[in-house]
Amino acid sequence: MPPTKSPNSKRKKVGQTLLSVPATKSSSTWHTHKSNNVSILQAPALAKLPWLLHGFSTKPGGISDLNNEKILNLSFTDWDTRENVLENRRRFQSALGASDLQLVALKQIHSDVIHLFPAAPSEPCKGLPAVAGDASITNLPGLLLAVQTADCVPILLVDPKKRAIAAIHAGWRGTLARIAIKAIGQMQMHFATNPADLLAAIGPSIGPCCYEVGTEVATQFHSQFPEAPAWFDEFRTGDEPNPIQWLNRMPPGHQPPPQNVRLNLKKANRAQLLSAGLRPENISVSDLCTACRPDLLFSYRKQGAHSGRLMSVIALRP
Repeated sequence: MPPTKSPNSKRKKVGQTLLSVPATKSSSTWHTHKSNNVSILQAPALAKLPWLLHGFSTKPGGISDLNNEKILNLSFTDWDTRENVLENRRRFQSALGASDLQLVALKQIHSDVIHLFPAAPSEPCKGLPAVAGDASITNLPGLLLAVQTADCVPILLVDPKKRAIAAIHAGWRGTLARIAIKAIGQMQMHFATNPADLLAAIGPSIGPCCYEVGTEVATQFHSQFPEAPAWFDEFRTGDEPNPIQWLNRMPPGHQPPPQNVRLNLKKANRAQLLSAGLRPENISVSDLCTACRPDLLFSYRKQGAHSGRLMSVIALRP
């Protein structure tokens, strides 16, 4: 089934990458930074800050071999070698201008676990093994916070006044657990961040056109969020009932639930950022769908276990 298109959307071409950009105040055309065949997507609002580095990786430009194609896989997967991944990471950091920064990746577990990397460690996180969790925060220059995705939502946050940053991995479980809101809470606690000052970039992830989930997932979201119907019902197809309508169905004569419904993870996370106090104009959202763009991005849903992994990173320049 082809992806749905909003009548209010428009298509923009940036570099050699075609981006679909919704016509909203919170969205603007993202930049594509290219270096040595590596293309990195960047949100304009974050790219304007001279003391900040950030980027969302794409598929081309690596040395990993998958289906006779050389790709930039940035995660240690069963099908790829450690040497390939390390070289891909080196290329990615070089293209970003972050070769001298310490990459801080997590062992992601689809949780709401958030790690603080302190301002003055005795060794600036060098040699630390990956810790389990799905978000990291710091105000220490020189640390390249990273999350890895292949459909889930990557979120980068920056506090321009306190010079603090966060990298967040939000799948449906993390979104249900409000990981973005909790990361902001940690920034408030440790850095005295005012959410109204925060800038956010929501990177490429699977879109509502392609992300089907079971009705039990819709039930869990509906039980937690009063606004959850807006994250599902705009993307149902055909004559299927609104997946929320049957949650409180009573006999006789009720309709059976649909087998699957479509979840808009980006919309859900944007709503959570707004509820945490971010200004709408400070949230940039990439409209790229990982499942729709196999030429540019990785999608576990589309490509299966042999999918590569994207990396979204953010750092304060030393």
